[in-house]
Amino acid sequence: MRTSQIFLRSGLTVAAVAALPLTLTAPSAAAFGSGISVSTSGSSVSVTTNSCPSNGSSFGNASLLANGQVNFSQGRQMPLSGTSATQSAVWSNVGAGTYTVVVVCQDGTTAGTQSVIVSTSAVPKVTKTPRISSTSLPSLPSLPSSPSRGVMGGLGGATRDYGTATLVGGGALVTSGVVATAWYLRRRAKPHRL
Repeated sequence: MRTSQIFLRSGLTVAAVAALPLTLTAPSAAAFGSGISVSTSGSSVSVTTNSCPSNGSSFGNASLLANGQVNFSQGRQMPLSGTSATQSAVWSNVGAGTYTVVVVCQDGTTAGTQSVIVSTSAVPKVTKTPRISSTSLPSLPSLPSSPSRGVMGGLGGATRDYGTATLVGGGALVTSGVVATAWYLRRRAKPHRL
């Protein structure tokens, strides 16, 4: 069953590709006596004609025949609407496949017949967004509380507060080191006497 569906889809694709150059290079459908123009957009099929005169109340009907349907009455019928210059009909929610559009004017004459291929690749699929309940969410671990005195700064173990005597002693050591270094470098720069 799956294999036959794949062959059917690939056959429709090949037919569409083979017909594409013909439709791009062919003159308008009216030149062939069709009298109608058929187009698709997603899952919608529309037909336009200017061949059906009005009898005052209607222009006629258009029918969308699925594969295997051969009679106008078997298809999905839509009344033509518009003006005396242009009449049209639109079918929505059309499934993928090959269809034939037939337009019959209110006076009984056939304005034209044309085949059309509807592809599902252009039809967006709408999916429901799942609802998330609060009971399905995992609980997060609790964070530790912040320190009561704020953040203590410093390098390594330098978080202790030193007194004035310690600061003065450290300053004296640094000063004596700088003086001793200067004396040594100056003494070394002088030439020695013999």
